[in-house]
Formats: sequence, C-alpha cells, structure tokens
Amino acid sequence: MRFVALCLCFLSWTASALRAETSAASVQPQWNHITVESMKTSIYIGSVRLATGVFERNGGNFSTTYDARVVPWFFWSEAGTITLFLNDVEWTKLARGERTDFKGEAMNEKKKPRHVTGWAQPADRTSGKIKVRVMADGIELIFNGTYKLGS
Repeated sequence: MRFVALCLCFLSWTASALRAETSAASVQPQWNHITVESMKTSIYIGSVRLATGVFERNGGNFSTTYDARVVPWFFWSEAGTITLFLNDVEWTKLARGERTDFKGEAMNEKKKPRHVTGWAQPADRTSGKIKVRVMADGIELIFNGTYKLGS
C-alpha cells in the first residue's frame, strides 16, 4: 500500500513538473515585429534624431534600417542597418513583464560598425519603454523611447 501511495505521489509530482515546463515555454510570445518610435538625444551644441524601420525577426535577432540625423551638423548624419540580439531567456523575462537587457550591432552606409546596448521595460503585454545606447566614433549616444511588439 505504501508503495502504491509513493508511486502516485511520484506521478503527481512528475505531471506538475511537466505542466510547469510547458507553461514556462508558452510564456515566450512569438512576436515577429518590433516598432520603435523615433527618438531624440542632445549632443554638445546640437541634437541627434534616430529613426528606425520596423524590426523584423530572424531567429533570435531583430533587424531593420536606421537613419540618424544630426542637427545642425548635417555632415555627421548617417544611415545603415541595425540588429538587436534577444535570446530565449531575454524573451521569457520580457513576457513576464521584467526589464530585459539586450545587445546589438549597427553598420552605417560606409561599413563603420556601431556597438549597441540597451534595455526594454514592459508597460503591458505588447509595449513599453526602451533605452538604446549607441557608441559612434568614441561618443556614446543615449536614446529613450517606446516600443510596440507585433506579429
């Protein structure tokens, strides 16, 4: 009788562990697009406006084009591509409503690399705040904005 009770307890524990794994896996949403509103930051005697296209999912990466306009120093303006790297752990944190850090890289039209880091803080299931740091020629540009997830 004790053996049967022990087996039932073990089976119950195994089933609950499997349910927990399944629900944790289903927490990760299958978003395929990220829209980031245009962002602006100040620099010494000027400003930079960063506009991106809609980020498209490719595996764990999201890529799009960007356009950075520097006022009044228009000759420092540039355009290029930007990719953000988000792994399964970061997606799960985002889905749970937790702040998520990310890394990325950008390449301007002259093939100059730009290091990208930042974080996203959900406000609800599909949108929130985002902070993006771009290192460009030894200058760190910090942009604050909002994002929206879409399928």
